[in-house]
Amino acid sequence: MTAVAASWLPLSTGERSVAIEVLVHGPLSRTELARRLDLSAGSLTRLTKPLIESGLLIEVPEAGTPAEVRQGRPSQPLDVVAESRSFIGFKITEDMVYGVVTTLRSEIVARLDRPLADRDPARVADLLAEMTAELARTHPRLAGIGIGVGGLVQERAVVGESPFLHWRDVPLGELVEERTGLPVVVENDVSALVEAETWFGAGRGLDRFVVLTIGAGIGYGLVLGGRRVPYAEEDRGFGRHWIIDPDGPLTPDGARGSAVSLLAIPSIRYQVMAATGRDHTYEEILALAAAGESMPARVIEEAGRALGVLVAQIANFAMPQKILLAGEGVGLMDVAGRTVEDTIRAHRHPLAAPIDLETKVSDFHDWARGAAVLAIQVLVLGAVEV
Repeated sequence: MTAVAASWLPLSTGERSVAIEVLVHGPLSRTELARRLDLSAGSLTRLTKPLIESGLLIEVPEAGTPAEVRQGRPSQPLDVVAESRSFIGFKITEDMVYGVVTTLRSEIVARLDRPLADRDPARVADLLAEMTAELARTHPRLAGIGIGVGGLVQERAVVGESPFLHWRDVPLGELVEERTGLPVVVENDVSALVEAETWFGAGRGLDRFVVLTIGAGIGYGLVLGGRRVPYAEEDRGFGRHWIIDPDGPLTPDGARGSAVSLLAIPSIRYQVMAATGRDHTYEEILALAAAGESMPARVIEEAGRALGVLVAQIANFAMPQKILLAGEGVGLMDVAGRTVEDTIRAHRHPLAAPIDLETKVSDFHDWARGAAVLAIQVLVLGAVEV
């Protein structure tokens, strides 16, 4: 398989700024683009000319303006050619690989999932290569691959540690690149999701934004000044030691009363099984709690209070304009949403502004899309520090 060269590379710093602004916020008129980037008309013309000639940007008709009254090129907004390249995003879980193909603007145009029967790194790389080959048959203009993995990722290439896959120091990027011939970016899955939501989702255009995920674990991402804040502990399961209730439950994966022990799906299942002797899926536990079954209802109620405390603490200290709640565990809000809301109010100042809490019902394809966005940022636009 041969990588498709992006004809607009390499981009200068100024060209990159223009491309990113149009990609995320476009279509934009030249006047608006110059204002946003504090550029003169001449400087903007110099920067946009090669981007238009290379096919990355295109002049589009101004919405609602009849052709006969347009005032020439300055009035024609600039937009990216979203279909000019395609990107693959993979999300690897402990038993599945979820794959998507996206456009340059991260719209998902294809999905492909496969069970993960063997966690040996070479076999996983083989599987990703097979999926890439299958997707390439219908989407031949592939520019790169992004891979999201739960755990510590180093240099966007090496999985330093993944508790879900039981990996240490796996050069996943190199393994997949050898098999596909495409450039590869590997990143922690939560970090990738935060980037996608910041550029193209709930956090688009916001200065202060938080993503909180609940599922197999607890994930947290903070955006300040419109940029994700990297920190050393982000890939190491911070929720295991974020204590919500010192007298709360102790589970195999988290400290007593931690966010993980109270909120993570495996912990909720563990609590119910320990109390009843019966193993239930997360969806079954939610249904039993909604029906008033005592032990599931108690566990879910405690989880709702824990989530409310966590959201309130984040809002009190980070002061975000919005908090996005995502992940495969957000069904908790359907059953314990009132408890979450009441707990948030109890842990906020009475005169504090209401929290803009957005719940995103999503699946693992959204996480895969996040990985594709990392590929767009790093491989195409050269936005290494994002």
